[in-house]
Amino acid sequence: MRVTGYSYPWDVLGAAGFLDRATSLGVDEVAVAVAYHSTRAATPFAPDATSVPARHAALYRPPREQAWRGARLRPAVPDWVAAEDSAGDAVRALGAAGVPAAAWLVLTHSSRLGTAYPDVAVRNCFDEPYPWALCPSRAEVRDYAATLTAESLTGLSVSSVILEACGQLGVIHQCQHEKTDAVWGAAAARLLSVCCCPACAARWSDSGADPVEVRARLRAEVRRLIDGGDLGAEATLPAELDELLLRTRQAATDALRERVLAAISETLGSAPRIVLHGAVDPWVTGALPGLTPAAAQQVDSVVLQCWQPGPASVSSVATARAQLPDRVQVGGYVTAVGANPVPDMSGYVGDLANAGATELHLYHLGLAGPARLPDLAAAVAAARRTPSLTTRASR
Repeated sequence: MRVTGYSYPWDVLGAAGFLDRATSLGVDEVAVAVAYHSTRAATPFAPDATSVPARHAALYRPPREQAWRGARLRPAVPDWVAAEDSAGDAVRALGAAGVPAAAWLVLTHSSRLGTAYPDVAVRNCFDEPYPWALCPSRAEVRDYAATLTAESLTGLSVSSVILEACGQLGVIHQCQHEKTDAVWGAAAARLLSVCCCPACAARWSDSGADPVEVRARLRAEVRRLIDGGDLGAEATLPAELDELLLRTRQAATDALRERVLAAISETLGSAPRIVLHGAVDPWVTGALPGLTPAAAQQVDSVVLQCWQPGPASVSSVATARAQLPDRVQVGGYVTAVGANPVPDMSGYVGDLANAGATELHLYHLGLAGPARLPDLAAAVAAARRTPSLTTRASR
């Protein structure tokens, strides 16, 4: 299995021994967060700090006014890092050490921009904006994502470009001190993740639907699900409305991805490997949004959320392998820093490989402190022991 280890720029540049650890682990590439959302990231290997409080989404490359001139949506400067080009410096440091670097880009997740400009944020059927989620139905959002991509990659040599939040985020999001857990069932959360902003509503109108009626139907169904008190209840929207809502989201997602891929090609000339974070369930929103039918024709690898070990994650890999073309690699995204450690990391990676995963995406080379280093090593070792699909098929 090909192994990609994830990192932040400050891990590569400021954590003692990072390059030695990455090299000794034997990962095939290190993904560096070049454009990333807000976070408070622990720094267990930093000699003089315990965490980095990244207060808002930022681009970790030098700001170029000519690229953003006239744009309302633009990334902020990360004043919590010392270097103006921390991501570029990290990519170059990895290259000098002989470690291929991937550019890890988060596109539609920016609480800063969604708060400052709520008109471009996803809105639910109660007209409540989700400031963390920029709606890809907005041309302005697609322009922002394309420029962000180009500015992330300018002047860099990378082995892969990894696209996160290349689609729509929804209602589920870690926001301040979150108090929504287990309040909404899966069906209500899905409906609350349907964007009802004017740009999405315009797409409904173009299909002959009345946006007022669509919103009213969604609100009524959400209230029915919540008032009923059964978190496992299913939604009962008409099939034609379900189809319209999903088609609207997928059209916006495709338009966003096409702009981003064009920016990659224009910036780098020969396009590197394109890796897309996604989900086999087309209704999924978030950092790994549901795949559209067109996505598989435009990327080299699809990475699935496999942070929760168990049959559901393994099954999602098997489903993706069955649905995607043979040329598209399937990656399992595994964490070594969750609150509950994977009890058998080696066995779990083997299970994902047996289900069809040909890539291991390992989170996180900087966040995993000394206590979790054995898990990182076990994951990589298991990936190395697993024969490829081609090898297994030839036996």
